[in-house]
Amino acid sequence: MRVLVVMDPIENVNLKKDTSMAMLWAAARRGHELGYALQQDLYIEHGKAFGLISPLKVFEDYNHYYELGEKKKESIADYDVVLMRKDPPFDMNFVYTTYILEQAEREGAWIINKPQSLRDCNEKLFATQFPELQVPTLVTSQQSLIREFLQEHGDVIVKPLDGMGGMGIFRLYQDGVNIGSTIEILTNNGTQPIMAQRYIPEIVDGDKRILMVNGEPVPYCLARIPQNGEVRGNLAAGGLGEARPLTENDKAIAAKVGPFLREKGLVFVGLDVIGNYVTEINVTSPTCVREIDAQFGTSIADDLFDVLEAGLKAKA
Repeated sequence: MRVLVVMDPIENVNLKKDTSMAMLWAAARRGHELGYALQQDLYIEHGKAFGLISPLKVFEDYNHYYELGEKKKESIADYDVVLMRKDPPFDMNFVYTTYILEQAEREGAWIINKPQSLRDCNEKLFATQFPELQVPTLVTSQQSLIREFLQEHGDVIVKPLDGMGGMGIFRLYQDGVNIGSTIEILTNNGTQPIMAQRYIPEIVDGDKRILMVNGEPVPYCLARIPQNGEVRGNLAAGGLGEARPLTENDKAIAAKVGPFLREKGLVFVGLDVIGNYVTEINVTSPTCVREIDAQFGTSIADDLFDVLEAGLKAKA
């Protein structure tokens, strides 16, 4: 296969943790040809999708892990698979990139994940399509409604709809002194919706990341456990990552969500689960592959490429 990866600058990746590198190493082991582009390298000319693409070689050597060739103009559709691995923020540049990739998709490229679904499936809001899997949840920009929600539940997490890595997450108590200012800042003075969820005490046992490959769960998850009195388990916020086998409830959640992911062309996804509840469905650039692989000897990127190779054979 010819595989194009669209990602953040490869020279800046955290080699010990980066999931995109695990995917690239798996592709290289299988003999696939790799191309590399940044978001700004993609463009449309005369109705066709192109990129200024560099040939890429990768090595499982921390001192010399990649080589880039000279950029040249190529049709994105000349690649069999495009891995869209640009990290959030999900801003307008990201949206424009999905339009370019959607054109490449019309020309025959297989984009992982599907560009339309990257736009449609906001990582916080997508989870609200499964209310039976969530704690009480409110999405609004209205301070009065958030205060009513807090009055009803007493202990609430509030967060922006476009955050990542635990950014902008606050815990509010019914009698807290900073409720008004917190809500004003997060909602940009009542003009921008945010999410409020009843606090889930099981967060102390970890915020579990369940990775889904083509709608099927990896048998192990990564529990991200808050440290030093933090309310956030995100690794980026200092959480401790502990890989664990899936529980029966985890499997039931995956079985419920999996068919919807396949229907939307979301091949590689991360479900965030606290206790028995889904809090987010991460579709843009899910991580935690490296931590699970290291602790359980899995090769999740190979599972992904098994799916991609089989999918291409089926299309042929």
